[in-house]
Amino acid sequence: MFLEYSIGSKFNVSVPKIFKSIKSKFEVIGWFITIIPFLVLTYYVCVIGWDIIYFVLSFFKGWGTDTNSFFSSTLLQSTDSLSGLTNFIPPVLIAVLIVWFIIWFISHRHINSGIGKVNKIMIPMIFIMMGIVVFYSLTLNGARLGLSTLLTPNFDEMYNPKVWAAAITQILFSLSIGEAVLITYASYLPKKTNLVKSSFIVTCANCGFELFTALGIFSILGFMATTTGTDINNVVTQGTGLAFIVFPNILNIMGPIAYLIGPIFFLCIFFAGITTTISYLEPMVNAIGEKFNVERKKATTYLCIIGALLTTIFTTSAGGFLLGITDQILNEVGLFLATILEAVIFSWFIGADKLLIILNEHSNLKIGKWWEIVIKYVLPVLLTFIWVHGVISSYETTIVKLAVSLIITILLIMIPLILTLIPFKSSSKHNKSSS
Repeated sequence: MFLEYSIGSKFNVSVPKIFKSIKSKFEVIGWFITIIPFLVLTYYVCVIGWDIIYFVLSFFKGWGTDTNSFFSSTLLQSTDSLSGLTNFIPPVLIAVLIVWFIIWFISHRHINSGIGKVNKIMIPMIFIMMGIVVFYSLTLNGARLGLSTLLTPNFDEMYNPKVWAAAITQILFSLSIGEAVLITYASYLPKKTNLVKSSFIVTCANCGFELFTALGIFSILGFMATTTGTDINNVVTQGTGLAFIVFPNILNIMGPIAYLIGPIFFLCIFFAGITTTISYLEPMVNAIGEKFNVERKKATTYLCIIGALLTTIFTTSAGGFLLGITDQILNEVGLFLATILEAVIFSWFIGADKLLIILNEHSNLKIGKWWEIVIKYVLPVLLTFIWVHGVISSYETTIVKLAVSLIITILLIMIPLILTLIPFKSSSKHNKSSS
């Protein structure tokens, strides 16, 4: 985060233009890093669409008693066959188009009246709503079992590369590192911003909120395990399974209070999702605006249309299957590589020592030489080791999954190459002024 904040503050232009200014051949890397959050956005929107549907269902527990069957078979009509691409799911498609309209409505406006105002409203609401869920969950029977499971470490797992890969992927995704987001946002900051303080506040607030949320989630899982007489290790899951299968199942046995906790929970996910999506669109809006010399409103509109068209792929019966593969390739392959490239290029070609001066310029808390060592040597080596493991595991799969993985990989290479070949139509910082 120190690295990306200092880069954004130093250059005040889009990520592709930053890489181009370092070395002309590096522009393609800038586009590679910028395209990753946009492609993540295309399927992340689908997850928010599912959440909208579940928010409505939570008022009357419309998912029924078999939450697994409802999510996989009734709602998504999931299939691992690519023939499912011809079968669109109307409720999911409608929900996705609603989400894209919301993203466009917020993002096409001026930064302060659009993204800025929405974040000022939604982020405090997320804290309040999740606070209600967490404090209530701590009163549930079985909460102690859940907390014990969460807080009891299994040190043998420290030798498992998959655990390290999952942990690093989570923190990169959570803090939007390696995705051009922080660099773009930092480029909008006033010149005298205390970058060190801002980095600490964002990191501590983010990680603190995640740990706080974990207390509530595991308390609820402990409640379910105790109520159903099931081993908690058989209850614990992750990702969409936790939100759309396990949690609805818990609400089914929670009683009348579920009609309050359920809507709050899914509304909280919606707010968190929207704040993430608008941040994932912003780097591409900034980059396209500078590349083609178009104003913010037009760049946002074009990208939202393209994004919505791409998202329709995930609203088919094969959507869930494709989403899992896409998520793995973009995160375990693309995101890791982007972070490694940033660390190497910025610290070696610009100079970590020069960036350190920018970081410490307006900060009372000075960052020392240790940071240069971490950025130049420790971080690239550590991430490369885990990245290689992730690449191997990502492409060790069935023929169909391998084919899809290769198509996504080709897109990650070809789109940046094509955009690089197109000359910049603007040498000014018009996009900043229009923001």
